[in-house]
Amino acid sequence: MKTHTFTGKLAALLTFGALSVPALAGPGDVVVENAWSRASIGVNRPGAAYMTIRNTGDEPVTLIGLTTPLAMMPEIHETTTNAKGVSSMSPAGEIAIAPGESVALEPGGLHAMLMRLQELMTEGDTFTLTLLFDDGGEVTVEVPILGIAARGPED
Repeated sequence: MKTHTFTGKLAALLTFGALSVPALAGPGDVVVENAWSRASIGVNRPGAAYMTIRNTGDEPVTLIGLTTPLAMMPEIHETTTNAKGVSSMSPAGEIAIAPGESVALEPGGLHAMLMRLQELMTEGDTFTLTLLFDDGGEVTVEVPILGIAARGPED
């Protein structure tokens, strides 16, 4: 399901103008910054989303899952590289974020893996991604889809 708030450069301008999304997740405030993703090659390969999640509150928060209408199996994954230089990905499980700390979801590390895509991720579109916390709190962010070779929201 595509989310079209605007099209083209106006959408990118409006989306990037509001990169921080404050929301309450349990006892602490959670702020999601610089959310972005890349266009997909098709729907048979997974997509990914990246962002920084900051806990500005006084209590720890624990990210336990994700939901999005774009993918049937969204999960937090972690890329690791062994001593021989071979990289692999696996589910990361729960992510605890201490008060005043942040967690970066970025290429080559922790990231939101979007498996079983329901439609093509097209440059210029956006999609909603909801972060789920162990206390029942949720944070929903609008994620812009950048070009297939993008390296971050600055591109």
